[in-house]
Amino acid sequence: MEQKKIIRIKSIIEFHQLRGLPKPVHPLISIVDYASIKHNVEMEETSWMFGFYQISVKKGIDGKFKYGQLDYDFDEGVMFFIAPNQVFNIRVNHHSTMERSGWMLLIHPDFFWNNSIAKTISRYEYFDYSVHEALFLSEKEETTLSEIVENIREEYHSNIDKYSRKIIISHIETLLSYAERFYNRQFITREKANHQILEKLENLLNEYFADDLISKKLPTVQYVADSLNVSPKYLSGLLKTLTGKGTQQHIHEKLIDKAKEKLSTTNLSISEIAYELGFEHSQSFSKLFKTKTDLSPLEFRASFN
Repeated sequence: MEQKKIIRIKSIIEFHQLRGLPKPVHPLISIVDYASIKHNVEMEETSWMFGFYQISVKKGIDGKFKYGQLDYDFDEGVMFFIAPNQVFNIRVNHHSTMERSGWMLLIHPDFFWNNSIAKTISRYEYFDYSVHEALFLSEKEETTLSEIVENIREEYHSNIDKYSRKIIISHIETLLSYAERFYNRQFITREKANHQILEKLENLLNEYFADDLISKKLPTVQYVADSLNVSPKYLSGLLKTLTGKGTQQHIHEKLIDKAKEKLSTTNLSISEIAYELGFEHSQSFSKLFKTKTDLSPLEFRASFN
């Protein structure tokens, strides 16, 4: 299969030029109306890598959109978050007669220079979600975000002074906090899709730790996420919202359950059990077991005698 060419767009000015847009008012931040962007099929055969953040809300895209392992219609606004140097590709239906609308907020990392957000923005895990893990907004949520974006637009279009950057960054932080809230809502309200992922996670871990499928290697968060067709941070966020536990905790719980089964129903040594469960060193297994159960493996086994 032929690999798609990757085009790297380093600056916001370069993005405006490529998309046939007027020169940006500010070189480090720009808000673009989605309807004004020219689309063509050739660009969709390409993968992209930006040197800046892109936060966008898009409406009026005809067709289906892949979300986790399910398809959804674009009935609502769809919000994407793309961090610098992420490779992505989005396909749309160019034969659609629907009217496209929405906005793109482009922010170069240099805009955050010498401000705390330069470090704290990394805590918003949705920048590491896959494109198919977009945020589906209600009309009210979309209005809330659009008002914030309009405030940003008005600020950088006005006379720039020593307060402008601070005010704009404050608006951006508010936008990111609302997005975090709305993602949390989505984890809860898209109950069917999310519980299907939970069910598949349970089946995956059960099979992984089955006697005939033990691979002599502990499953990683990346392996689990890849098997479920979601990004690691999206899976962790979903699980924490629905169960209060992250992916690694779910792996460890399943591991401890299997260890308890072997300790209570077999005569295998601690080293043999550790090896069968994927540990290179029995000490690592014993340490994890005690951390999770407050008992050493030997103490747990003794409680059954």
